[in-house]
Amino acid sequence: MDVACVREKAREVRKDILRMIAQAGSGHPGGSLSAADILATLYFGGVLRVDPLAPKAKDRDYFILAKGHAAPALYAVLAHAGFFPPEELGTLRQMGSRLQGHPDSKLLDCVEVSTGSLGQGLSIACGLACGLRLDGLPNRVFTLLGDGECQEGQVWEAAGFAAQQRLGSLIAIIDLNGLQIDGPCPEICEASSLAERFGAFGWDVHTVDGHDVAALHACLSTVREAGGEKPHLVAATTVKGKGVSFMEGQASWHGKAPDAQQLAKALEELDEKEAHHA
Repeated sequence: MDVACVREKAREVRKDILRMIAQAGSGHPGGSLSAADILATLYFGGVLRVDPLAPKAKDRDYFILAKGHAAPALYAVLAHAGFFPPEELGTLRQMGSRLQGHPDSKLLDCVEVSTGSLGQGLSIACGLACGLRLDGLPNRVFTLLGDGECQEGQVWEAAGFAAQQRLGSLIAIIDLNGLQIDGPCPEICEASSLAERFGAFGWDVHTVDGHDVAALHACLSTVREAGGEKPHLVAATTVKGKGVSFMEGQASWHGKAPDAQQLAKALEELDEKEAHHA
Protein backbone atom coordinates (compact mmCIF):
# COMPACT_ATOMS: atom_id res chain seq x y z
CA MET A 1 0.00 0.00 0.00
CA ASP A 2 1.16 3.53 -0.83
CA VAL A 3 0.55 5.35 2.47
CA ALA A 4 1.09 8.79 0.94
CA CYS A 5 -1.44 8.03 -1.81
CA VAL A 6 -4.11 6.91 0.65
CA ARG A 7 -3.51 9.98 2.82
CA GLU A 8 -3.93 12.20 -0.23
CA LYS A 9 -7.13 10.40 -1.17
CA ALA A 10 -8.46 10.98 2.35
CA ARG A 11 -7.60 14.68 2.10
CA GLU A 12 -9.41 14.98 -1.23
CA VAL A 13 -12.37 13.11 0.24
CA ARG A 14 -12.51 15.62 3.11
CA LYS A 15 -12.54 18.51 0.65
CA ASP A 16 -15.35 16.88 -1.31
CA ILE A 17 -17.33 16.27 1.88
CA LEU A 18 -17.17 19.95 2.74
CA ARG A 19 -18.02 21.14 -0.76
CA MET A 20 -20.96 18.76 -1.08
CA ILE A 21 -22.52 19.67 2.25
CA ALA A 22 -21.96 23.40 1.75
CA GLN A 23 -23.61 23.28 -1.68
CA ALA A 24 -26.52 21.21 -0.35
CA GLY A 25 -26.95 23.50 2.64
CA SER A 26 -27.39 20.48 4.91
CA GLY A 27 -25.63 17.29 5.89
CA HIS A 28 -23.34 15.77 8.50
CA PRO A 29 -19.73 16.99 8.27
CA GLY A 30 -18.43 15.96 11.71
CA GLY A 31 -18.83 12.20 11.46
CA SER A 32 -18.07 12.17 7.74
CA LEU A 33 -14.70 13.85 8.31
CA SER A 34 -13.84 11.52 11.20
CA ALA A 35 -14.46 8.46 9.01
CA ALA A 36 -12.48 9.65 5.95
CA ASP A 37 -9.22 7.87 6.78
CA ILE A 38 -11.01 4.62 7.60
CA LEU A 39 -12.93 4.60 4.32
CA ALA A 40 -9.90 5.67 2.29
CA THR A 41 -7.87 2.82 3.76
CA LEU A 42 -10.60 0.29 2.99
CA TYR A 43 -11.13 1.37 -0.61
CA PHE A 44 -7.70 2.66 -1.67
CA GLY A 45 -5.45 0.55 0.55
CA GLY A 46 -6.42 -2.75 -1.04
CA VAL A 47 -8.29 -4.00 2.03
CA LEU A 48 -11.80 -4.13 0.60
CA ARG A 49 -12.03 -6.36 -2.46
CA VAL A 50 -14.41 -4.59 -4.80
CA ASP A 51 -14.45 -3.72 -8.49
CA PRO A 52 -16.09 -0.51 -9.80
CA LEU A 53 -16.63 -2.25 -13.15
CA ALA A 54 -18.50 -5.09 -11.45
CA PRO A 55 -20.05 -3.73 -8.23
CA LYS A 56 -22.18 -6.86 -7.78
CA ALA A 57 -19.46 -9.44 -8.51
CA LYS A 58 -20.06 -12.68 -6.66
CA ASP A 59 -16.58 -12.67 -5.12
CA ARG A 60 -16.75 -9.10 -3.79
CA ASP A 61 -16.41 -8.05 -0.17
CA TYR A 62 -19.43 -6.29 1.29
CA PHE A 63 -19.41 -2.89 2.99
CA ILE A 64 -22.32 -1.59 5.06
CA LEU A 65 -22.28 2.03 6.24
CA ALA A 66 -24.25 1.54 9.46
CA LYS A 67 -23.79 5.22 10.35
CA GLY A 68 -25.66 6.22 7.21
CA HIS A 69 -25.54 9.95 7.95
CA ALA A 70 -21.84 9.80 6.98
CA ALA A 71 -22.99 9.27 3.39
CA PRO A 72 -20.94 12.23 2.07
CA ALA A 73 -17.74 10.40 3.03
CA LEU A 74 -18.88 7.19 1.36
CA TYR A 75 -20.04 9.00 -1.79
CA ALA A 76 -16.73 10.85 -2.12
CA VAL A 77 -14.76 7.62 -1.72
CA LEU A 78 -16.94 5.74 -4.21
CA ALA A 79 -16.58 8.54 -6.76
CA HIS A 80 -12.78 8.64 -6.39
CA ALA A 81 -12.71 4.84 -6.66
CA GLY A 82 -14.51 4.98 -10.01
CA PHE A 83 -18.00 3.76 -9.10
CA PHE A 84 -19.65 6.89 -10.50
CA PRO A 85 -18.48 10.23 -11.95
CA PRO A 86 -17.02 12.69 -9.39
CA GLU A 87 -19.06 15.45 -11.05
CA GLU A 88 -22.16 13.86 -9.55
CA LEU A 89 -20.99 14.71 -6.01
CA GLY A 90 -22.36 18.22 -6.45
CA THR A 91 -25.91 16.83 -6.53
CA LEU A 92 -25.92 15.70 -2.89
CA ARG A 93 -29.40 15.94 -1.33
CA GLN A 94 -30.95 17.44 -4.44
CA MET A 95 -34.30 16.31 -5.83
CA GLY A 96 -33.79 13.53 -8.34
CA SER A 97 -30.18 12.90 -7.30
CA ARG A 98 -28.84 9.41 -6.67
CA LEU A 99 -26.91 10.87 -3.75
CA GLN A 100 -29.55 11.17 -1.10
CA GLY A 101 -28.87 12.26 2.49
CA HIS A 102 -28.46 8.60 3.42
CA PRO A 103 -27.23 5.84 1.08
CA ASP A 104 -29.93 4.33 -1.12
CA SER A 105 -29.19 0.93 -2.66
CA LYS A 106 -32.03 1.32 -5.15
CA LEU A 107 -30.27 4.31 -6.70
CA LEU A 108 -26.64 3.14 -6.56
CA ASP A 109 -25.47 -0.40 -7.36
CA CYS A 110 -22.32 0.19 -5.34
CA VAL A 111 -24.37 0.67 -2.15
CA GLU A 112 -25.19 -2.75 -0.71
CA VAL A 113 -28.12 -1.68 1.43
CA SER A 114 -29.97 1.52 2.32
CA THR A 115 -28.92 2.73 5.76
CA GLY A 116 -29.65 5.61 8.07
CA SER A 117 -31.85 4.15 10.79
CA LEU A 118 -29.09 3.77 13.36
CA GLY A 119 -28.54 0.41 15.01
CA GLN A 120 -29.57 -1.76 12.06
CA GLY A 121 -26.32 -2.00 10.08
CA LEU A 122 -24.64 -4.62 12.25
CA SER A 123 -27.70 -6.87 12.06
CA ILE A 124 -27.70 -6.60 8.27
CA ALA A 125 -23.99 -7.43 8.19
CA CYS A 126 -24.65 -10.49 10.38
CA GLY A 127 -27.29 -11.70 7.92
CA LEU A 128 -24.91 -11.27 5.00
CA ALA A 129 -22.15 -13.16 6.81
CA CYS A 130 -24.55 -16.00 7.62
CA GLY A 131 -25.75 -16.20 4.03
CA LEU A 132 -22.23 -16.25 2.64
CA ARG A 133 -21.29 -19.08 4.99
CA LEU A 134 -24.34 -21.09 3.91
CA ASP A 135 -23.24 -20.61 0.30
CA GLY A 136 -19.70 -21.68 1.16
CA LEU A 137 -18.25 -18.34 0.02
CA PRO A 138 -15.13 -16.73 1.55
CA ASN A 139 -16.23 -13.10 1.09
CA ARG A 140 -15.75 -10.71 3.99
CA VAL A 141 -18.40 -8.36 5.37
CA PHE A 142 -17.30 -4.96 6.72
CA THR A 143 -19.54 -2.51 8.53
CA LEU A 144 -18.78 0.93 9.96
CA LEU A 145 -20.68 2.03 13.06
CA GLY A 146 -20.68 5.22 15.08
CA ASP A 147 -19.99 5.15 18.81
CA GLY A 148 -23.22 7.03 19.52
CA GLU A 149 -25.00 4.46 17.37
CA CYS A 150 -23.78 1.72 19.71
CA GLN A 151 -26.26 2.96 22.31
CA GLU A 152 -28.97 1.26 20.26
CA GLY A 153 -30.10 -2.05 21.77
CA GLN A 154 -30.21 -3.76 18.39
CA VAL A 155 -26.43 -3.39 18.12
CA TRP A 156 -25.99 -5.60 21.17
CA GLU A 157 -28.52 -8.17 20.01
CA ALA A 158 -26.49 -8.43 16.81
CA ALA A 159 -23.21 -8.54 18.73
CA GLY A 160 -24.43 -11.52 20.74
CA PHE A 161 -25.78 -13.23 17.63
CA ALA A 162 -22.52 -12.79 15.70
CA ALA A 163 -20.47 -14.32 18.51
CA GLN A 164 -22.90 -17.21 19.04
CA GLN A 165 -22.94 -17.94 15.30
CA ARG A 166 -19.12 -17.72 15.09
CA LEU A 167 -19.17 -15.28 12.18
CA GLY A 168 -15.46 -15.02 11.50
CA SER A 169 -16.04 -13.31 8.15
CA LEU A 170 -17.64 -10.31 9.88
CA ILE A 171 -15.53 -7.20 10.58
CA ALA A 172 -17.16 -4.32 12.44
CA ILE A 173 -15.37 -0.99 12.70
CA ILE A 174 -16.43 1.64 15.21
CA ASP A 175 -15.69 5.30 14.45
CA LEU A 176 -14.85 6.30 18.03
CA ASN A 177 -14.99 10.08 17.73
CA GLY A 178 -16.52 10.44 21.20
CA LEU A 179 -19.36 12.75 20.18
CA GLN A 180 -22.95 12.46 19.06
CA ILE A 181 -25.60 14.99 18.15
CA ASP A 182 -26.43 15.76 21.81
CA GLY A 183 -22.83 16.00 23.06
CA PRO A 184 -20.09 13.72 24.40
CA CYS A 185 -21.08 10.04 24.21
CA PRO A 186 -20.15 9.21 27.84
CA GLU A 187 -22.50 11.95 29.04
CA ILE A 188 -25.44 10.62 27.00
CA CYS A 189 -25.54 6.85 27.46
CA GLU A 190 -22.12 5.22 27.11
CA ALA A 191 -21.49 3.26 30.29
CA SER A 192 -18.17 1.57 29.53
CA SER A 193 -15.51 0.95 26.90
CA LEU A 194 -17.11 -0.31 23.70
CA ALA A 195 -14.05 -2.43 22.94
CA GLU A 196 -14.33 -4.13 26.32
CA ARG A 197 -18.04 -4.69 25.85
CA PHE A 198 -17.60 -6.34 22.45
CA GLY A 199 -14.81 -8.44 23.94
CA ALA A 200 -17.15 -9.57 26.71
CA PHE A 201 -19.61 -10.68 24.02
CA GLY A 202 -16.90 -12.94 22.58
CA TRP A 203 -15.51 -10.84 19.75
CA ASP A 204 -11.90 -10.64 18.61
CA VAL A 205 -11.11 -7.02 19.48
CA HIS A 206 -8.46 -4.67 18.07
CA THR A 207 -7.85 -0.99 18.80
CA VAL A 208 -6.20 1.47 16.40
CA ASP A 209 -5.68 5.15 15.71
CA GLY A 210 -8.39 5.87 13.17
CA HIS A 211 -6.32 8.58 11.49
CA ASP A 212 -3.08 6.58 11.15
CA VAL A 213 -3.41 5.14 7.65
CA ALA A 214 -0.48 2.71 8.01
CA ALA A 215 -1.79 1.37 11.33
CA LEU A 216 -5.32 1.11 9.95
CA HIS A 217 -4.10 -0.82 6.94
CA ALA A 218 -2.10 -3.24 9.06
CA CYS A 219 -4.99 -3.83 11.44
CA LEU A 220 -7.74 -4.16 8.83
CA SER A 221 -5.62 -6.40 6.60
CA THR A 222 -4.84 -8.67 9.54
CA VAL A 223 -8.47 -9.14 10.57
CA ARG A 224 -9.56 -9.56 6.97
CA GLU A 225 -7.27 -12.55 6.54
CA ALA A 226 -7.80 -13.94 10.05
CA GLY A 227 -11.20 -15.54 9.56
CA GLY A 228 -11.63 -18.00 12.40
CA GLU A 229 -14.70 -18.46 14.55
CA LYS A 230 -14.91 -15.05 16.20
CA PRO A 231 -16.34 -11.91 14.64
CA HIS A 232 -13.80 -9.09 14.56
CA LEU A 233 -14.08 -5.61 16.01
CA VAL A 234 -11.77 -2.73 15.10
CA ALA A 235 -12.21 0.14 17.56
CA ALA A 236 -10.78 3.15 15.69
CA THR A 237 -10.19 6.25 17.81
CA THR A 238 -10.93 9.36 15.77
CA VAL A 239 -11.64 13.08 16.06
CA LYS A 240 -15.02 14.40 15.00
CA GLY A 241 -14.54 17.01 12.28
CA LYS A 242 -10.96 15.84 11.67
CA GLY A 243 -8.92 18.12 9.41
CA VAL A 244 -10.80 21.37 10.05
CA SER A 245 -9.67 23.23 13.16
CA PHE A 246 -12.99 24.88 14.02
CA MET A 247 -14.92 21.63 13.54
CA GLU A 248 -12.62 19.26 15.42
CA GLY A 249 -14.09 17.95 18.65
CA GLN A 250 -17.26 20.03 18.30
CA ALA A 251 -20.61 18.25 18.61
CA SER A 252 -22.26 21.32 17.06
CA TRP A 253 -20.82 20.24 13.69
CA HIS A 254 -22.58 16.88 13.79
CA GLY A 255 -25.26 17.99 11.35
CA LYS A 256 -24.62 21.55 10.17
CA ALA A 257 -23.47 22.84 6.80
CA PRO A 258 -20.62 25.37 6.58
CA ASP A 259 -21.38 28.72 4.98
CA ALA A 260 -19.25 30.10 2.15
CA GLN A 261 -16.73 31.75 4.44
CA GLN A 262 -16.38 28.68 6.63
CA LEU A 263 -15.99 26.46 3.57
CA ALA A 264 -13.20 28.65 2.21
CA LYS A 265 -11.36 28.55 5.52
CA ALA A 266 -11.75 24.79 5.84
CA LEU A 267 -10.48 24.13 2.31
CA GLU A 268 -7.56 26.49 2.92
CA GLU A 269 -6.59 24.51 6.03
CA LEU A 270 -6.69 21.24 4.12
CA ASP A 271 -4.54 22.73 1.33
CA GLU A 272 -2.05 23.94 3.94
CA LYS A 273 -1.84 20.40 5.32
CA GLU A 274 -1.01 19.17 1.81
CA ALA A 275 1.78 21.73 1.47
CA HIS A 276 3.13 20.75 4.89
CA HIS A 277 3.37 17.05 3.90
CA ALA A 278 4.75 17.74 0.42
